[in-house]
Amino acid sequence: MGRPLPRSSPGGSDWLGARRVRAALATLLVAVTSLLPSGCAEERANEVVVYCALDQEYADTIVADFTAATGIPVRPVFDNEITKTVGLANLIKLEKEHPKADVFWNNEIVNTIRLKSAGCLEPYASPSAADIPPQWKDAAGFWTGFAARARVFIVNKEECPAAQAPSSYADYLDPARKGQWAIAKPVAGTTASHLAVLFQVLGEAKAKEWWLGLHANQAGLLTGNGHVMKAVRAGEFAYGFTDTDDYRVAEQDGYPVTCVYPDQGDGQLGCLVIPNTISLVKGGPHPDAGRKFVDYVLSRETERKLAFGGSAQIPVRTDVDAPPWVRRIGDLKTMRVDFEAAAAQFDAAQEWLTTPGVLEGKPAGK
Repeated sequence: MGRPLPRSSPGGSDWLGARRVRAALATLLVAVTSLLPSGCAEERANEVVVYCALDQEYADTIVADFTAATGIPVRPVFDNEITKTVGLANLIKLEKEHPKADVFWNNEIVNTIRLKSAGCLEPYASPSAADIPPQWKDAAGFWTGFAARARVFIVNKEECPAAQAPSSYADYLDPARKGQWAIAKPVAGTTASHLAVLFQVLGEAKAKEWWLGLHANQAGLLTGNGHVMKAVRAGEFAYGFTDTDDYRVAEQDGYPVTCVYPDQGDGQLGCLVIPNTISLVKGGPHPDAGRKFVDYVLSRETERKLAFGGSAQIPVRTDVDAPPWVRRIGDLKTMRVDFEAAAAQFDAAQEWLTTPGVLEGKPAGK
């Protein structure tokens, strides 16, 4: 395996606790307040306010193309790597009585469903989504999925030969792999969703056992999927759990990395595939413009652009063009997930994570 690999302390003072969440929400509130015209209480009618968890570098092109096509300006609010999705979802909850956003463009699905349950979303059956398969749409129209990412292993080929690469989430508990790999803290974005999904798919007891086993195996616990990607490509870890868009960045930049889609064998769980989702915010100030933006983002052309773009998103439509480096959903063994049930597990999973001892992997956290 080459030189010894460092490991990060799982937990400690950098854990995203309540204080950091409040600070992040305060920053978002300042950003949203700054959107309003100074000294003017009237809302501008011909615009759409979008809270967007997709990385700005990937969303900006779609936003600009929408404005060019419709003449409707967009005022986006983006989140950061650490509080992504959770920060924006909590902001929408805080603004429930006086919504400032028209649209929530989430880069995952679990927190979108939680907003639906909290009464923060408005149903809308977009005509653009008519050909999106039903498993990627809410039956009542509260959200629609598109342009997915897969949860994969990014592997440094210089640190981990192909014959030694992991093939399953269960490999991360192998004592022979102690200290070799990393994962993001499951407090935001797709990693938080991943843990909630495991609570649903494996059952709570087995999901907890897996997470505690990571600590026994000295997992590197980092602050985000992007940080996992950077640590692996630099050789600080041999491999790590991340998303396909982060892997694609390292690959395009010429680093010695490869991608493994986990649990593809008989009897294995399959690879977790998480779509972007888009929803109307209930009571948003510009509902007509919001619906037009949703229609545009859910178009076949937008999904094609996201597949060919830097984030290499996976189309949920099987007949939308995609480049050779984007795996087709139909070519993958995907994890069978009830996302509504997984969303219902989210709070329990997060509450358990903050139990004393869990971050350190101690038995008290069982």
